[in-house]
Amino acid sequence: MASGLPATRSAWKTALAALPGSPNRIPAFFFGHGSPMLTFSANTAGLDPRMRPLLDRLGSEGALANFLRDFGPALLDKYQPKGIVVFSAHWETDGEQLVTDYGDENPLLMDYYGFDSETYKLKFSSRGDAALSRRVVEAFRDAGIAASLSAKEQPRGRDGRGFQGPGLDHGVFIPFRLMFGEEFRSVPIVQASIDGSLSLEGNWALGKAVAKLRDEGILVLSGGLTVHNLRDRASFVRETAQPSVREFNDAVSEAISVSDSVARKTALVALTQHKGFRLAHPREDHFVPIYVAAGAGEEGGVHVLSGLYGCQTVAFGI
Repeated sequence: MASGLPATRSAWKTALAALPGSPNRIPAFFFGHGSPMLTFSANTAGLDPRMRPLLDRLGSEGALANFLRDFGPALLDKYQPKGIVVFSAHWETDGEQLVTDYGDENPLLMDYYGFDSETYKLKFSSRGDAALSRRVVEAFRDAGIAASLSAKEQPRGRDGRGFQGPGLDHGVFIPFRLMFGEEFRSVPIVQASIDGSLSLEGNWALGKAVAKLRDEGILVLSGGLTVHNLRDRASFVRETAQPSVREFNDAVSEAISVSDSVARKTALVALTQHKGFRLAHPREDHFVPIYVAAGAGEEGGVHVLSGLYGCQTVAFGI
């Protein structure tokens, strides 16, 4: 395991403070986006005792929630971005990348199921920006990647209730509520889909395509999880995860800590061959967002902001 990665609040606040402020190029970030459990308290009356270890770490008072509450304000303070372009594990498209163009109010796509009815009443008020949406499409097309806008009138997926609709998915609005507050309208937010092939190359190329936006004051964020196996809930907690899953998590921490860009890419590519990869990721959707961020920050160094198990956060292109 990479030693000394931030895993306590004091440690990650020190790491956040050490981020270079207002650089010529804003770094690109991979972050652990969590799940709707970020809205649940481990102290909820009548809670299934089997859920408590998960919520102690991934609930509303857990380490990930506390990190996100510190992460968002640090980004705004250091970079004062003109806009945010975000990728999520929960929106993939085949053959053409889609970019939200939602205007003055970004709708929410509550694309989860089996949760309490209150989770379908969550609020996150934010706005898009047509010029930024067009700029993202232009950046993709300049790189030879087919792309088009996705308007508010166009469904982009199905929510947890079975309804088709547009909107920012829960891989965006759940963490952003913690990072930026339930009402965040000062900086426009545009979401772009990941490559539905779930290939390293395809998603790395998406990051490279939008890297130029970092020179234009745009914050590029890509959210996923480094351990995501819904068939094995024990894998979400280090103490109960299988040894090979813990070893995979540690290999991720090692790879994102490599300072040399060429060696770092080699290490990141090798992760999909790790013996624990398929146990951590039966499907690659939550893992490939790390390649989007790495592609967007391919040149330069890295700075690990959180070493939390299964949900590390790292800045690429320092």
